[in-house]
Amino acid sequence: QVQLVESGGGLVQPGGSLRLSCAASGSLFSINTMGWYRQAPGKQRELVAAITSGNTNYADSVKGRFTISRDNAKNTVYLQMNSLKPDDTAVYYCNVVGRVRNGISPSNYWGQGTQVTVSS
Repeated sequence: QVQLVESGGGLVQPGGSLRLSCAASGSLFSINTMGWYRQAPGKQRELVAAITSGNTNYADSVKGRFTISRDNAKNTVYLQMNSLKPDDTAVYYCNVVGRVRNGISPSNYWGQGTQVTVSS
């Protein structure tokens, strides 16, 4: 019943910017963590950025270029990506760790993925 809808991917030139959005809807009662992962062809899925109520965490490769934020009222997480590089090319997946109503422990939820391509 929980759904994560991603948007904002596309094709950009090196040095360009994109803003990804992920809106969570459904039966989530509380959210512990929201974040973004990415997976390039032939590579393992890796954490890009994550945000809790009080902390953020970034992969070393994106520090200073990407910014994660959230709008709690909208249950939405954003990833502002600046100074994009070809190595940023990947499918980006939204991830939410949260708990449904009356749930005992949190569960992982995933978006459908959105393609980001950085190329000349």
